[in-house]
Amino acid sequence: MKPVLIIQQVPVDTPDYFADFLDEQKIPYEIRKMHKGDVPPATLAGYSGYCMLGGYMSVNDEDNFPFLRQEKALVREALETGIPMIGHCLGGQLISTALGGTVTQAPTQEIGWSTIRVSDDEEAKEWFGGRTQIEMFQWHNETFSVPHNARLIASNDYCKNQAFIIDGKHIGMQFHCEVKLPKVRQWATEEKADIDALLHLPSVQSSESIVSTLSKRIPESNALAHSIYSRWIRSLPGLDQAAPG
Repeated sequence: MKPVLIIQQVPVDTPDYFADFLDEQKIPYEIRKMHKGDVPPATLAGYSGYCMLGGYMSVNDEDNFPFLRQEKALVREALETGIPMIGHCLGGQLISTALGGTVTQAPTQEIGWSTIRVSDDEEAKEWFGGRTQIEMFQWHNETFSVPHNARLIASNDYCKNQAFIIDGKHIGMQFHCEVKLPKVRQWATEEKADIDALLHLPSVQSSESIVSTLSKRIPESNALAHSIYSRWIRSLPGLDQAAPG
């Protein structure tokens, strides 16, 4: 089976549970780290799937981060060739903009755990293990529009567009379903001053609140991520040979 391509944008936004899941399923993967000078491949021909992680940069800032332009080109190739793609936060925004959508300032910044409603249909609920409501970690100040031929499958009160799917095999998400405890704890503690400046917003939780609930929240989040990833890998070519049963 060809490996899944994972694009890591910045040092602090790592694959986390996504890599754990692929290891568990015996699915090979390759991580390219943009912050270390790696570049996206010229084509996805050597890969079975395409994953983009989050980052602090704006998806619209291609002049300062030219690799974003290359990642968007791969999004269009993935759509044309049917290679399943999955985008986390910035990754979801990359899918949207590559396919004609827009990324703009969100109505309000979201930091912390938020309640997200799953669309009331079987296909949407299938991605979330049958759940109609989920809790996911958020850290963003921009939001994507739902691109042409995509369908919105999850929303919340602060940011309407939380997840969309295309052709039943591609998914773009605004939230961070991949996080594990060390990453969230690092973000919440190292960026405490920035969080404190936004505590007047109902969509922002305190650093202390985020950290104090991690032991309970993370296992629940990982279980949700397992459902999303299990649904996503169903479209990977060669899966039966790589992950029997």
